[in-house]
Amino acid sequence: MFSKVLIANRGEIACRIAATLREMAIRSVAVCSEADRGALHTRVADEVVTIGPAESRASYLNVAAILEAAKRAKAEAIHPGYGFLAENAAFAEAVENAGLVFIGPSPEHVRAMGDKRAARALAESAGVPVVPGAEGGDTDGLVRAAKAMGYPVMLKAALGGGGKGMQVAHDEAQLREAIESAGRLALSAFGDAALYLEKRLERPRHVEVQVLGDGRGEAISLFERECSLQRRHQKVIEESPSPGVDDAARRALSQAAIALARRVSYRGAGTLEFLVAPGGAFYFLEMNTRIQVEHPVTERVTGLDLVRLQVEIAATGELPIAQADVVSRGHAIEARLYAEDAAHGFLPQAGTALKVRWPRDPFVRVDAGIEAGDTVPVHYDPILAKIIAQGATREEALDRLATALDETCVHGVITNLPFLKALARAGEVRAARFDTEWIEREFLAGFTAVATAPVPERALIAAALAEAMGPAASASVDGAGPEGEGEPVPDVFATVGRWRLPGLE
Repeated sequence: MFSKVLIANRGEIACRIAATLREMAIRSVAVCSEADRGALHTRVADEVVTIGPAESRASYLNVAAILEAAKRAKAEAIHPGYGFLAENAAFAEAVENAGLVFIGPSPEHVRAMGDKRAARALAESAGVPVVPGAEGGDTDGLVRAAKAMGYPVMLKAALGGGGKGMQVAHDEAQLREAIESAGRLALSAFGDAALYLEKRLERPRHVEVQVLGDGRGEAISLFERECSLQRRHQKVIEESPSPGVDDAARRALSQAAIALARRVSYRGAGTLEFLVAPGGAFYFLEMNTRIQVEHPVTERVTGLDLVRLQVEIAATGELPIAQADVVSRGHAIEARLYAEDAAHGFLPQAGTALKVRWPRDPFVRVDAGIEAGDTVPVHYDPILAKIIAQGATREEALDRLATALDETCVHGVITNLPFLKALARAGEVRAARFDTEWIEREFLAGFTAVATAPVPERALIAAALAEAMGPAASASVDGAGPEGEGEPVPDVFATVGRWRLPGLE
């Protein structure tokens, strides 16, 4: 087993990895940019190495700086987390060439699955159904392919993921326009303008399967996650098991995922994503060769630690568990807390988290990347934390999630917390009647209308005073005070301080 591992990431996932390394008695090394000096992920690690400037994401994408940090710290392995360099084949290769262990799949797996065209071909060779599609070099070729499969179609970058550059075309004119803009974006984001086309499925669900492989041809499934609650192809709430598939479909999805993982002799943790049509047919979408943001829901229903399993596979080249050891119990659901203004176009936010309060419930887990007093910079992905609730049933898990979100507080930075609260209580969510476009098609307009409605000034003043006074505020509400029974009403100015409006004498 390793004695020291460098975490090539930041935020909540770096904190999450460090926690498991501590439990395994492995020293952790954090890296940080100047903007992240003193950030939570640097405080929970055993060692910290600064790797770059504050002005951009470049610090966490600097392969040479990360490898130098590992060398200086005498780390034996590197865990990439998700995002940044996690699915960069050149990075995985550079790690191995430096004599270190990459805690993830081989560079060949990263490269093959990172190219949607190659991944589709491998899926087909493993007998896994794929969405009808076509790759093409020139515009006319893609137009002909779209005409053959029928509109609407989905245009995607051949490399990369995260929904970047994804566009829908309902006719030839839209497609020709989309090809030009998507090609530019793909070149800018992924260094390759190659595109490919897929038949667009109407109102599908997004279901993914977690797999583990030993790199020698053996693979197992840790069952599926439901990820259909999305906005602009970005997941918002995820759960396991999926309420949208029955037992037969669940088995078929797992068998398909295992078949592809075995076909390529996959190593480590990976996730195969599928679109499930309303009739129940499913189609391979892509494979993510890293740990997923939503991995905690799988951990909660299986009782397994995915990061530990990643580390053990990387260290030993063997699967620590067999398929018979994997049992799913109950239900788990996760909400992603972001520093973004959901009421105003989900604009990213920054600032200082003046007050942070997480729910305290034995059935709720919080994977957080901030504490009170931490700065949320503008340079990185705005995810702050993940709130995961579990229960014996889906209804119980949803109830606990809704309560946990009510108990969550982040002051000083605008977050999407009101959006998550509304989602967790939405009737369609409770009934599991949603698809990948339901949020944008039906939910978002109503939420925005409520969220942007003017709030009476007196209500804002009362809320501010109640927050500042804490439990003491309830005393006056109950009639306590100089003329009533109970404790006297506190001096508000002693609590919140003397103040005046700017510009008034």
